[in-house]
Amino acid sequence: MADAFEEIEILLVEDTAADAEMTMRALRKFNLGNRLHWVQDGAEALEFVFRTGAYARRRAEHPLRLVLLDLKLPKLDGIEVLRRIKADAETRAIPVVVMTSSREERDMLESYSLGVNSYVVKPVDFTDFAETVSKVGLYWMLTNRVPE
Repeated sequence: MADAFEEIEILLVEDTAADAEMTMRALRKFNLGNRLHWVQDGAEALEFVFRTGAYARRRAEHPLRLVLLDLKLPKLDGIEVLRRIKADAETRAIPVVVMTSSREERDMLESYSLGVNSYVVKPVDFTDFAETVSKVGLYWMLTNRVPE
């Protein structure tokens, strides 16, 4: 299990401010947001993950431990972000959880074919949404193990 004091870096890729705020609040409730970064489009997500553009100086001491990825994004959609993360040997092992409102079977099938670690449909109800995010965060950050 992860050390309670370990700095856990999470990337939240979400273009809807209300959903991002609810997600961040739910993660912080369980102390999972000490290094939580929020970006609002797919292009910025890739810059963050690959340390380019505005994030070229992002330090690697605390590796990215989880990407929470919406599918419907401006500039570059979530499927393309997932494709590029999972295609690169350096980032392939980073757990990516799609958190989307899309219930479309083709989105789920394509996500899994590209190597997504989990596909979660966002509940509409605030309480259910917060509970779902908390469960996702607790599992992926405290229970799941990834290679160093």
